Amino acid sequence: MSKPLIRKRQTKILATLGPASNTEEMIEKLLLAGVDNFRLNFSHGTHEDHAARVRMIRNIEARHGRPIGIVADLQGPKLRVGKFKTGSIDLTKGMVIRLDLDKTEGDEKRVNLPHPEIISTLDIGAMILCDDGKVRMKIVDKGSDFLMAEVVAGVKLSNNKGVNVPGVILPIPALTEKDLIDMEAALAMDIDWIAQSFVQRVEDVAEARKLINGRAFLMAKIEKPSAIENFTAILDQVDGIMLARGDLGVEIPAEDVPSVQKKVVREVRYAGKPIIVATQMLESMIESPSPTRAEASDVATAVYDGADAVMLSAETASGKYPLEAVSIMDRICQRVEADTYYRGIMDSSHPETKNDASDAITVAACEVAQTMKAACITNYTSSGSTALRTARQRPSMPILCLSHSLATTRRLMLSYGVHAVFTEDKKTFDEAVETAIQKAGEIGLAKPGQRIVMTAGVPFGTPGSTNILRVAWVE
Repeated sequence: MSKPLIRKRQTKILATLGPASNTEEMIEKLLLAGVDNFRLNFSHGTHEDHAARVRMIRNIEARHGRPIGIVADLQGPKLRVGKFKTGSIDLTKGMVIRLDLDKTEGDEKRVNLPHPEIISTLDIGAMILCDDGKVRMKIVDKGSDFLMAEVVAGVKLSNNKGVNVPGVILPIPALTEKDLIDMEAALAMDIDWIAQSFVQRVEDVAEARKLINGRAFLMAKIEKPSAIENFTAILDQVDGIMLARGDLGVEIPAEDVPSVQKKVVREVRYAGKPIIVATQMLESMIESPSPTRAEASDVATAVYDGADAVMLSAETASGKYPLEAVSIMDRICQRVEADTYYRGIMDSSHPETKNDASDAITVAACEVAQTMKAACITNYTSSGSTALRTARQRPSMPILCLSHSLATTRRLMLSYGVHAVFTEDKKTFDEAVETAIQKAGEIGLAKPGQRIVMTAGVPFGTPGSTNILRVAWVE
């Protein structure tokens, strides 16, 4: 087993696997370049494909002695138009096209819209957007099984392009039949997180949470305006949030996305749960070996906002330069975190201390570690709650999380600053302290003569009972 990898940053990187990254050799290179967690997109590929990638990740994990989190991203009720006889049609402003339930291939006059919920819900005057908003149409007439839509903007519409209906809550389940099958398959693969797409209401995530039944952590993807409206209730029911700005940016005004991002990141962080900022971060690197300056600034902004993780999608799944994309994202995160302005933001925006002993001890540990310039803050946890409480404080030093639960260590790898280590169960606090000192030295988080600050609960091993703080020297 090689020496565990120590990052020079606290913000984590989540990368999507796909055709450009479907070998064990490439996945390992991505890990070495800076990836902390991998995303499996269940909108594409077979269960066999995903299971093979999970096995590769676990092989790499064993070689490097570093837990790796795996996120299974469900497709959700993705809305699309049907197919055209010629593959696509040209559009002109003012032309009217019929959207109906007829599954035959379309032309310039009509095309299949295989979603009766949209037809029954939309009223005359409503807008319908296609192809990530590149095509905009206004409903001018409707019947029981069709809509008549006038083209407002757009020059081309091709097969199976996505559909968005801004400002409308559609009566469709957030978990489709495909999602239910995919979720059970993913859970059988022993993945760590389920990401639920197109969440609209708290009932959507409550259903998923019940079905998962503790077998993985649940992440809600925020990509609908209705999810923003119901955000506080949704956040309360999930273990983490992914802000998927692609579809969200189609359904809300572009000028609203930055402020929504700041609000969501802050609220999720203060709740002590991981927040991932995703979509179009380095999109030009699908084709180019370097990002635009605007993209670099976008990644930096997510870090300045205090995100736990930033995500790469097609850049690593199907792009020409997956390693370069990871490398530049890693460097941007490092550069931001080295900025005194960044540390000032993190230190000036600590969440309020909750009225319980565990949170008070955690806050105190971060303050003591900062004052004493400790090498790291160490938690011994079974559920991960102590490490999450520590991460919400955004300390400047790493968080060494020791746990006898391998599942917990993997799930925590999405969280800010957490370096999770699987270790055997300890019977006493003194044993845990000795192990923490040993592990901090072994993996390079602390050098002889440096101090670590450790929190745990007494009686030792009782979940949620953090009530003791200890300063220890690394020998």
